[in-house]
Amino acid sequence: MIEVKNLCKSFDDKDVLRDISTTFRDGITNLIIGQSGSGKTVLMKNLVGLLEPTSGQVLYDGRDFVSMSKREKVRMRREMGMIFQNAALFDSLTVLENVMFPLDMFSQMTLRERQRRAQDCLARVNLTDADKKFPGEISGGMQKRVAIARAIALQPKYLFCDEPNSGLDPKTSLVIDELLHSITHEYQMTTIINTHDMNSVMGIGENILFIYEGRKEWQGVSAEVMNSSNQRLTDFIFASELLKEMRQAYVPAGGVRS
Repeated sequence: MIEVKNLCKSFDDKDVLRDISTTFRDGITNLIIGQSGSGKTVLMKNLVGLLEPTSGQVLYDGRDFVSMSKREKVRMRREMGMIFQNAALFDSLTVLENVMFPLDMFSQMTLRERQRRAQDCLARVNLTDADKKFPGEISGGMQKRVAIARAIALQPKYLFCDEPNSGLDPKTSLVIDELLHSITHEYQMTTIINTHDMNSVMGIGENILFIYEGRKEWQGVSAEVMNSSNQRLTDFIFASELLKEMRQAYVPAGGVRS
């Protein structure tokens, strides 16, 4: 479990996060939603230590990450897995080598053990046959699955995902959502996902934090989203759905309306 207490972050004279307190629970998919510029990415960067909060606490199962020494933070990060928006795979490494990378860096396993663990992770995301391919030889959706396999290679307690469906078609996005959801429950991880995708919100939003102008505006589950009396949340959902409809209705020159 990750607890955030009175977290604030400022850049010069601009307050980006304003006194956020919330809890991200184990074994479920915790989603952070909000408009662009609302502070979602800054919040996640504070959670993983890429930014230092101006004030407040980030507690990992009671351990205050903010006050840890540099060496303690390095050890703590070994309990974290990360999935970046663009997958962030190494183009010069095969799929198998990409998944092995964190094992090579941080584990004490033998080469054979690392290879077996990486193969097991690829099997978990249904990519066993892609192990010898390079990232440039596989689709964007497959790259995201490789990124998931790499993120779980060290069996993390905490999994962070920054816009994992970015650039993917709706069908592939559903595959990624279901994969993240099932892995979270299987390994009982604390999974935190930054997303704009309302399909993700409604499909796997077991705990949803809505941020507005750097503040915690609303928190609940997917079943409560559509019936919320919070006008700012309603406006955000409506705007997101309208934008999705506009994108689906867009017809390029010479194209055919679906």
